[in-house]
Amino acid sequence: MPTANEPILLNEGRHVLHLFLSIEHGQWDLLDPRSKIEAKTAMASLVQEIRAEPDTQLLTYSVVTPKADLGFMLVTPNLHVADGFAKRLALSLGPDILSPDFAYLSVTESSEYTTTESEYAATLKSEEALTPGSKKFEEKIEAFRQQVGKYEKDCLEPSLPDWPVICFYPMSKRRTDGQNWYELDFATRKKLMAAHTKVGNGYHGKVRQLITGSTGLDDMEWGVTLFAHSTSSIKDIVYEMRFDEVIAKYADFGAFFIGLQLPLDALFQRLGL
Repeated sequence: MPTANEPILLNEGRHVLHLFLSIEHGQWDLLDPRSKIEAKTAMASLVQEIRAEPDTQLLTYSVVTPKADLGFMLVTPNLHVADGFAKRLALSLGPDILSPDFAYLSVTESSEYTTTESEYAATLKSEEALTPGSKKFEEKIEAFRQQVGKYEKDCLEPSLPDWPVICFYPMSKRRTDGQNWYELDFATRKKLMAAHTKVGNGYHGKVRQLITGSTGLDDMEWGVTLFAHSTSSIKDIVYEMRFDEVIAKYADFGAFFIGLQLPLDALFQRLGL
């Protein structure tokens, strides 16, 4: 019989769990002042414990709309750790205080559409007339390797920013007649994704994106987490991408959640606790 002592790890990457919870203020108001302080202290201690776990990150934020009150984003390698912490977070203010609104499980991954070294080498030969083995050619290849290595590490082992605005939504590629992404050949999909990525790159410094895979893990195929300093940047990037062919013809979206990252003391105050 398997036990929680046997880690459940990915071949590469991290598990990502988004949790959205509401506060039952009627139940909270039944607590006396001392019990309320103890409850908030217990949640704060748990947050500190989670953030001290190796290779683990936890974001806390206020959900702006009434879809939920409180959001957590947990990133950690071991599925047992993710599951255990998620259940403890849901009970961290005591029984019947927090109720679940929405949750989503995904994993970090690198894109299958990333330019390969052989493709980049061919571009250097055809577009820049560089000869393989030449100093300039090898310098560019080495720079490419470092860039790709950093990109893959950022995808698989991301460092989540403390930017104030966070947006999460799930999405899938469409499978309807005439608009079935999976009926396109790989070369066509790769070309379309290159144009799609170019749009996202135009928001460098304004929006940071983390695309996580959820095929077989949750209801849709990807979870998209966007970080920004302003809701304008979130609105602009999502709007502009709607005109990209990948999105316009082949994307279906789930619900959007907007949150504001806050330290726990400010978060408690915002939540009326």
